[in-house]
Amino acid sequence: TDEIMQQEIRPLVAVDIIEQLHRQFAILSGGRGKDGAPIITFPEFAGFSEIPDEDFLNVVTYLTSIPSLEAASIGFIIIIDRRRDKWSAVKASLTRIAGAFPGNLQLVFVLRPSRFIQRAIADIGIKLYRDDFKMKVPIIMLNSVSDLHGYIDKSQLTRELGGTLEYGHSQWIHHRTAIENFAMTVKTTAQMLQTFGTDLAETELPNDVQCTEELLSAHTDHHSKLKDELKLAVKQGATLLTCIREPVTRSANSKLSPDELENVATVERLLAQLDETEKAFDQFWTKHHLKLEQCLQLRHFEHDFREVKLTLDNLMEAQAGFADIGDSVTRVEHLLKEQKHLEEKGQEPLEKAQSLALHGEQLIQNNHYAVDSIRPKCVELRRICDDFTNETKKKYDILGKSLELHKQLDKASQWCEAGIYLLASQAVDKCQSQEGAETALVEIEKFLVTAKEHQLSNPKEFYNQFDMILTPEIKANAQRIVQKLEDVQEMFDKRQVSLKKLAAKQTRPVQPVAPHPESSPKRASPKITRPAPVGSQDSPAFLLQKKPLGNGSNQECCKQGGQTGPGMTVHAAVCTAGREGHIINELIETERVYVEELQSIIEGYASEMDNPNLLHLIPSALQNKKEILFGNLPEIYEFHNRHVGTAGCFVIFLKEIENCIENPELLARCFLKRKEDLQIYEKYCQNKPRSEALWRQCGDSIFFQECQRKLDHKLSLDAYLLKPVQRITKYQLLLKEMLKCSKNSEGTAELEEALATMLDIIKSVNDSMHQIAITGYEGDVSELGKLLMQGSFNVWTDHKKGHNKVKDLARFKPMQRHLFLYTKMLLFCKKREENTDGHEKTASYSFKNSLKMSTVGITENVKGDNKKFEIWYNGREEVYIIQASSVELKNTWISEIRKVLTGQLEACR
Repeated sequence: TDEIMQQEIRPLVAVDIIEQLHRQFAILSGGRGKDGAPIITFPEFAGFSEIPDEDFLNVVTYLTSIPSLEAASIGFIIIIDRRRDKWSAVKASLTRIAGAFPGNLQLVFVLRPSRFIQRAIADIGIKLYRDDFKMKVPIIMLNSVSDLHGYIDKSQLTRELGGTLEYGHSQWIHHRTAIENFAMTVKTTAQMLQTFGTDLAETELPNDVQCTEELLSAHTDHHSKLKDELKLAVKQGATLLTCIREPVTRSANSKLSPDELENVATVERLLAQLDETEKAFDQFWTKHHLKLEQCLQLRHFEHDFREVKLTLDNLMEAQAGFADIGDSVTRVEHLLKEQKHLEEKGQEPLEKAQSLALHGEQLIQNNHYAVDSIRPKCVELRRICDDFTNETKKKYDILGKSLELHKQLDKASQWCEAGIYLLASQAVDKCQSQEGAETALVEIEKFLVTAKEHQLSNPKEFYNQFDMILTPEIKANAQRIVQKLEDVQEMFDKRQVSLKKLAAKQTRPVQPVAPHPESSPKRASPKITRPAPVGSQDSPAFLLQKKPLGNGSNQECCKQGGQTGPGMTVHAAVCTAGREGHIINELIETERVYVEELQSIIEGYASEMDNPNLLHLIPSALQNKKEILFGNLPEIYEFHNRHVGTAGCFVIFLKEIENCIENPELLARCFLKRKEDLQIYEKYCQNKPRSEALWRQCGDSIFFQECQRKLDHKLSLDAYLLKPVQRITKYQLLLKEMLKCSKNSEGTAELEEALATMLDIIKSVNDSMHQIAITGYEGDVSELGKLLMQGSFNVWTDHKKGHNKVKDLARFKPMQRHLFLYTKMLLFCKKREENTDGHEKTASYSFKNSLKMSTVGITENVKGDNKKFEIWYNGREEVYIIQASSVELKNTWISEIRKVLTGQLEACR
């Protein structure tokens, strides 16, 4: 049916009725009437009455469709030439024309039969049958062509009708066929260009260099073929135009008929249309060709980036392996050589990376379409280069410090050995004389002057200078050498005391028994009275091994003991017990202060918002928004006040904490009992962004200033609204301190459980803060199960069904995605941060994609990067490569995902 309808509405063309046109029973000579009406001539034709109705209708319809609409609207002039025929032929012609002529008629001229009898019959017949013809226009019977010239100018009539109009029927058919063929060529060419343009617009850009090159070559070849078709079409139109204008070109006196002029206009219009189509296509091709070239540039850039990135990662990994700082001068010098070799080895990759980053910047400056993909890669390359350079410099600094340290330690050790050798080389018998003693003293004093060379005269400065490289092994070696220095110094001190006595002038003979003054130095000997290194702040060894003891009170407790050996264990236990008591006291005191602050906020601000006397001070933006500003703060206050205050029987929590002073191991149970109650903080933290936004809008109002003045608060309300957030984190800090004091003691397991509970609550609060910032997800996140994990990752996608579309470009660069892992679903979101009125950035998460956990699989290790893992979907139709910021984070996520998948498998079983 559609084909039939299309055939019916398709306009006739010359090639469809070429045989009927050649019979020449009707012609459109191109002549016009005085008012421009087209003239159709029915020349003498012996078999006119035998022409099938369909053929007659097709020819007449085709002829009336050729003139312009403007000329056709004037009406057609019909000239029927029957000079050599009979009246019956005239009658038949008029009857057929009257019944089948499709156009608007203006006049009908009939050249009646020239024979006398037939003319008479025609005169009578026209009078009798005029009404039968049912023509609404005049029928003018003419006796000769001379009469016709009275109505139509000779220049508009062919030679057969006594005119001067040149008309060749075969040439006319040839022109009509050529014009219509050219029109069809223009239409077909335009459709080809449009189809090709549509294909180009829908083309998927490949993800590799080879496919991109092949696509560019194929499109270029197709474009060249179409351009050749266009050139042929233009050449065809130009040739046709020359043929139509040929009479004028041949003779300057010749003029084109109106129909021929319309043919010229038609061909020129088609050529103009072809030119416009070509220009539009060229403009589109230029853009598409540029995009393909840029795509090829991008694929080359990505390929080079992957190669350079892999080389740089290996370089950084090799550099990270240089963690050793050496334990001797020889070892450090060897490490410096290895570091130098690594630096030289990295020069070429670094130069390639810098060159590639520069190339990427040039692509961006040339308005490349993938700026968002290229710029991060350039930044990444430069970052890695800077990291390598900075890390190399840091390594050199550390190794330089290590070399300097070991040289100083070697010098100090050598000085000690030289000092010991000097003392051993001083003969005792030679020192007994005054001269011998003075000589020995001079040698010792000269040697002690060289002590400055080992630069360990100030151990505190020595410690500060090399603190960054003092590993436990180096520290132990340094302490050993410092101890050796002290021992050698002590030996010199003793020797000097003895020699000074011997060098003094003897006023009496030497007694066989040493007098008491000689025994005094022995009693004051540093070796006897010197405190142990760990107990004295003045000892150089202490400066090198000193560690913080927690707080001042505990440190003093230990210092006051002044004992060594078993006694120190007792004091350490006292310190531990004191520390636990201090923590519990701090917990109780800060809890009371916290509740008082909550009470002051509720009574001094929240309740005042309902005070009729202050309503006029409340800004309109704050009206009826008390719950937004304060959240569930009253609920938190009720919980703490009920358990910490003095309201009747609700003093259980406080009593339990007070009991913990004598039994610290019970503290963990207090928190484990309140695990569910503490979940109210999650609701408060979820409302905090809304509260802060409202405060930024209304915080400067007179109402809040008046309330603050009445309460005599130094800080504004927003500082107090932050207290619950600070408090929930304070609990876990106090539990950590308790755990440090209670290691390997009774209650440690419960303390660890309590700490894990508080950390889990904080994590749940933090996760919920991120969850409420998800936007664009059409479902209900509460139906996705428990939120297990959330975090930011680099994500690549790989769709196995084919290349991504142009609009995806895809995933030639990592997407920055924030993942939310639920028990039923994994959400992919894009993190967005916006500054609000100059305050800190507010994050939101725009939903992008989701995967049902029931249809995913996981691959733990991705070749080439131990921070990556794969999540595949629907039998690996879609693969998501996910890169964590660290190996630990990756392993945590894999473990959690495997728990979900294992749980699903067990549920299915």
